[in-house]
Amino acid sequence: MTDTAVNLQIPSKHSDGLQSFPVLAAAHIYKGQLCMVTAAGYLDDAVATANSFFAGVAADECDNSAGASAALSCNCYRKGRFLLTFSDSLTVANIGDKVWATDNQVCTITSATNKQKVGNIVGIHSTSQAWVDIDSGTGSPELGA
Repeated sequence: MTDTAVNLQIPSKHSDGLQSFPVLAAAHIYKGQLCMVTAAGYLDDAVATANSFFAGVAADECDNSAGASAALSCNCYRKGRFLLTFSDSLTVANIGDKVWATDNQVCTITSATNKQKVGNIVGIHSTSQAWVDIDSGTGSPELGA
């Protein structure tokens, strides 16, 4: 799949814990995207990048395409359960598995170099979607190996 470039209204349960982050220069964050904080401390959409960590799910759209780093800030949900899409074929046996960001809208249960930990699967919706509790992923420096 390719990165999303549209706002997403993804289902969530108990989403709270909003936190604002300064946005990276030239970044366009869309509502519902998985986001990371770069090594420099700026919010960007989730991509496999060394020395970054999962910030949460974007609560709002923030277009900093023409701005310098920190010209704008964007709110992210840092707690809650979100219905996320997976590149894997899921079963109930995956409940409890760690979840890793593949890009800004797709996750995997397969760890890989520099992928950010998003959280843990807490429920299966279909073979390609699961409820993910992001509480254990946000702010975690844990990267795939």
